[in-house]
Amino acid sequence: MTPRILIVLTSHDRLGATGRATGFHFEELATPYWAFRDAGFAVEIASLRGGAAPVDPASHPADPAERPASVARFLADPVAAAALHATTPVAAAAAAGLAGVFLAGGHGTMWDMPEDPALGRLVGAVFQAGGAVAAVCHGPAGLLGARRADGAPIVAGRRVNGFTNAEEAAVGLTAEMPFLLETRLVEQGGRFEAGPEFQSFAVRDGTLATGQNPASAGAVAAHVVDIVREGLGRAAA
Repeated sequence: MTPRILIVLTSHDRLGATGRATGFHFEELATPYWAFRDAGFAVEIASLRGGAAPVDPASHPADPAERPASVARFLADPVAAAALHATTPVAAAAAAGLAGVFLAGGHGTMWDMPEDPALGRLVGAVFQAGGAVAAVCHGPAGLLGARRADGAPIVAGRRVNGFTNAEEAAVGLTAEMPFLLETRLVEQGGRFEAGPEFQSFAVRDGTLATGQNPASAGAVAAHVVDIVREGLGRAAA
């Protein structure tokens, strides 16, 4: 059976009180999407509200020459482009049968992912079933509402990573955020590990994989591929 991965995007499109547009970070969708597709996995895309998901304009340059290769490839693929404009609502997505769930980042996640009960249930169910649970940059905000069977946060006692407090300060958005992601992950018992600012850095702890920033999307996706293949190997043994 072909492994199925669900990529989840934010539906929030405004950057706090600034009124500026935000949403999901395109490279954090496109790079994992192709990593999973190229690994032979089936990929589905969901968002908190469903339908067309908002793109952070800062991650989608108007000049095609400035777009990352994975983004250009995504936009040129009719199947991928159509899926982005008709995402499944998270509340309608089932955890059963998923080999993994990947939470793409973008500042929009900080507003709608942490408190969404459907997302919390979905992520918790995939984690409890032994599937891959992964998130990159601000995507780990979507881990905050997920719980283990014993009621503890899934990040408690686990090595985790995400957009750091230092990186948030460097982009000048500390005051605009509803909370600081690094701080909240630590408050939930996560063993936060940080790499150099704005450079690729990802950590894996069992079936949980997290990455620090857009440059880390490929590294997190590679962990997901490994986790899924290891699970397939155990199932076949």
